[in-house]
Amino acid sequence: MASSTATSVKRAKLKRDDQIISTHRGHGHCIAKGADLKRMMAELYGKRTGYCKGKGGSMHIADFSIGMLGANGIVAGGIPIITGAGLAAQLEGRGRVAVSFFGDGASNAGPFHESLNIAALWKLPMLYVCENNLYGVNTPVADSVSVKDVTERAAAYGIPGVVVDGNDVLAVYEVAEAAVQRARAGQGPTLIECKTYRWRNHTEIQGIPDPRSPQELDEWKDRDPVARLVSSLTEQNLLTEDAWHKLDAAILQEIEDAVAFAQDSPFPELDTAVEDVFAD
Repeated sequence: MASSTATSVKRAKLKRDDQIISTHRGHGHCIAKGADLKRMMAELYGKRTGYCKGKGGSMHIADFSIGMLGANGIVAGGIPIITGAGLAAQLEGRGRVAVSFFGDGASNAGPFHESLNIAALWKLPMLYVCENNLYGVNTPVADSVSVKDVTERAAAYGIPGVVVDGNDVLAVYEVAEAAVQRARAGQGPTLIECKTYRWRNHTEIQGIPDPRSPQELDEWKDRDPVARLVSSLTEQNLLTEDAWHKLDAAILQEIEDAVAFAQDSPFPELDTAVEDVFAD
């Protein structure tokens, strides 16, 4: 549930000019950072009005103006990029932080270890947020990661590693807030592991087997982060049922408007294929 993690981290006192980088499942991160839903949806549809003029598609949405340095279709590909942004933030000295979102599989890749090493060495203002959904495609994390928790790897680089229930919005917020404050104070990076789950199969292609049992899926669906947050806020009298229904309806309408905008938008003209190949 990347959207739950992204929302919690974004609300943990991240500012507009703080920078993030995402993964092949980056839609929730984009929205949480403040992306325009219509332009994002248009990009998913490959339309000219999209963030990348229809050339980036689902896996490569970016909006530098809000600090969204891009989603990345390559596993672990974004980690060194955002670490470079963390170095830039440190050199500029304006108090910005940088956040890397990635999955459990990326924690096995070289760029993850190289980035954590240099970030720890130079005390870069970084958050490394691992969204551990317990499976890499169809391989259980226990069969691909050598440690029980990805955060155990933080010890090798002398930085804090914190495990949190990734389906508990408020718990993620608290952990992320502390890590953001630590980064802004010049104390270096933090590795956060959000234990979460992917409800759907790795791909929507029909005929691809899903090794997970119906019981396992049901158990995780009962831990829906949105439902848990609404329940918690309602119990504390911070949210009424009527207010929640109105908010839910408003969000649904915004999504429907974005889909309509994307469907009505034009596809890119053929001669635009060679535009934006080089930076101005």
